Amino acid sequence: MVDVYQVNNDIQMKLVLFIMVMTWLSIINAQTTSHETRLHSNRPGRFLALPVPKKCSSRPKEFSYRGHNYFLSSHVAAHKNQKVDWLDARNACREYCMDLVSLETQDENNMIFRLIRQNNVPYIWTSGRLCDFKGCENRPDLEPKALHGWFWSANREKIAPTSRIPTGWEINPWSQTGHKKQRQPDNAEFDITKTTESCLSVLNNVYDDGIAWHDVACYHEKPFVCEDSEELLKYVETTNRGIRL
Repeated sequence: MVDVYQVNNDIQMKLVLFIMVMTWLSIINAQTTSHETRLHSNRPGRFLALPVPKKCSSRPKEFSYRGHNYFLSSHVAAHKNQKVDWLDARNACREYCMDLVSLETQDENNMIFRLIRQNNVPYIWTSGRLCDFKGCENRPDLEPKALHGWFWSANREKIAPTSRIPTGWEINPWSQTGHKKQRQPDNAEFDITKTTESCLSVLNNVYDDGIAWHDVACYHEKPFVCEDSEELLKYVETTNRGIRL
């Protein structure tokens, strides 16, 4: 016999979750569809992608760290020769219930640096983002933006001030140099094209500086590293009973 009460509860739960997801999609889209992305894209009104349950269930699991799975885009057949802008990279990951990598500890940072070094990867996108969009104004805690305005978009955690060694780290991961021969972030492209360098990329010795963090304009196309998103995995697990993730 069908438990009508339970069915109604399940439907209500799915509806609530759907509304929640669509709400944070609209909020995050306002954050990530930045001026520079719109300027260089022929696709207006771009949104963050919803996860695809089938892709989440069979997502690439190249290596893992602290319970999260990761993969480098060039090591997956579907993305082998693919270079995309920052938002497209996020969306490629999100369809797998993942997001761009967030380098929150020195061990995780070292792991990704080794991946880049061992595979001679020239650069990758991370989920790092500058809070320079609508909603970030009138926030004294984010000023000056170059020092205090960076965060990991995958989980909305703030990044340590760029001039400081993060707590628990032995080094400052931001490069000491760049296009302007200044420590990063330097927003160098703004002086050339008036495009803000609002996204965080790891570059491999591009400025004879080893492997290091750089601020880069979000429209540039690069390979990427995806990391499990607990938020998206939970959403798909809750809305797809019995799915194996």
